[in-house]
Amino acid sequence: MFGKKADSWLIVGLGNPGKEYERTRHNCGFRAIDALAEQLGCKIDKSKFQGLYGKTTYQGRTVFLLKPLTLMNASGRSVLQMSAYYNIPPARIIVLFDDISLEPGRLRVRADGSAGGHNGIKSVIRELGSQDFPRVKIGVGAKPNPDYDLADWVLSNFTAAEQKSVDATLKPAGDAALCIIEKGVPEAANRYNGFTP
Repeated sequence: MFGKKADSWLIVGLGNPGKEYERTRHNCGFRAIDALAEQLGCKIDKSKFQGLYGKTTYQGRTVFLLKPLTLMNASGRSVLQMSAYYNIPPARIIVLFDDISLEPGRLRVRADGSAGGHNGIKSVIRELGSQDFPRVKIGVGAKPNPDYDLADWVLSNFTAAEQKSVDATLKPAGDAALCIIEKGVPEAANRYNGFTP
């Protein structure tokens, strides 16, 4: 139905490349993908599609793990290039990313939906021409007050307590993505929505 790689899935972690961004709130997607790659024994070391990616198998399916190396606001370019090359439809593209509406340590699985103000997701929706892709949201906490600049907030580091909570959600975030592949979004949402470490 979708060409040469009908059983392929693409799991994308959103973030900003560069040492200065590694531990920021906005880079939880990158860190969750790294944790998943380690769990699956997959090296994310191939450079193409404006990103770094790796290829593995899970439950008999080909799974690609991708970290776009554009800045966050252009993440969709990398996702589009890779998904187009391998003929992977939006329904088989799972995006892991930070969410300020969730407390640190919380997860939320969604089948589709709007960007909710997240510029990386806006880019993915724009480039794919669809918002019908599953996603795993990783809580990073709300701005301390309404006047706090959003860009400054998502590019800030966690407190020690927040970091501990977030660290404990990185593997479960990847597990949620694998659950989507194996069991579907409703089962993954049932298992992981409301997760607390």
